[in-house]
Amino acid sequence: MAENKKNKSALAEREGVPQPTTLNLKVVEGLKKFRKKTPSVESLLKGILNQDQGALSQAITLIESTALKHQQQAKQIIEGCLPHANKSIRVGITGVPGVGKSTFIESFGKLLISKGKKVAVLTVDPSSSISGGSILGDKTRMEELVKEPNAFIRPSASGDTLGGVARKTRETIILCEAAGFDVILIETVGVGQSETAVHSMTDFFLLLKLAGAGDELQGIKRGIMEMADSIVINKADGDNLKAAKMAKNEFNRALHLYPAKESGWAPKTLLCSALKNEGIAEIWEVVSNYFETVKGNGYFQYKRKEQNKFWLMQTIESRLKSEFYANPSVKVELEKQLKAIDENKTTPFAAAEILLNLK
Repeated sequence: MAENKKNKSALAEREGVPQPTTLNLKVVEGLKKFRKKTPSVESLLKGILNQDQGALSQAITLIESTALKHQQQAKQIIEGCLPHANKSIRVGITGVPGVGKSTFIESFGKLLISKGKKVAVLTVDPSSSISGGSILGDKTRMEELVKEPNAFIRPSASGDTLGGVARKTRETIILCEAAGFDVILIETVGVGQSETAVHSMTDFFLLLKLAGAGDELQGIKRGIMEMADSIVINKADGDNLKAAKMAKNEFNRALHLYPAKESGWAPKTLLCSALKNEGIAEIWEVVSNYFETVKGNGYFQYKRKEQNKFWLMQTIESRLKSEFYANPSVKVELEKQLKAIDENKTTPFAAAEILLNLK
């Protein structure tokens, strides 16, 4: 009787449910793969040229790494990809948060894939100022496009780089082109100076706008308007359609006030509803017409050469800055000067002079 009570007690020990061996084996295999060393440069390069998205992702991770060993490997991969690059159409897409960039890119990307294109989407998410990680998740916001085998989406946290443009986006473009992607779409955060940097690495610059935001009345952000090769007013549907048509007319009037572009191209203003997939085909038609124009008059090749010169200067500036702060003498003196500034014993200008004169 006592034995029966013991067995019925809530505190009595019971045998656990045995786990299926297949589950354990899968976990073990997963851990083995996770623990594998980074593939060699040769195998990654071969994978990229064979259009293996796994190899492409791993190579981009090396590019984004700040480790010296990874940077050396990334340099070799980029050099190996260069002869196979420069064969894509690069489209920059910008707009304020909430304009519908991700929804537009998904609709636009799916249209291009339906036309037989391979599409790479490089997005730059705003970074958390605390953790440094991405605040938004573009792969979760493009859930249909991410399923397409001919699409590749790479979100990157903007970090502390100028205007939110990922530090290594330029090199990532080269890898994506070597992997056979016909169209590279580069999305900016759209909240700072990132538009200028993206414009310097793309062939066509598309500005997404909303009707009724007040921008059409003041011919907003003159610099961005001048850079745009096309303005697309998104969310032109339902009750917002009338306002969108009015905004289109206002933007067209504003565009006529700007000087003619070197490319010989006259920017177009279009309407679309990315959510309802309306007007997307017309946008691709405009992009195609643009490329016919600039390839015909030689501006396409000229701009690519100018981009390379710009990125040469940017690389030199970046390297000089990196080497300056990595200098042991600078690190020691910098702490002293920061302390002196806090104690009002020197000025930032005098401190900078001392640091720059260090050997």
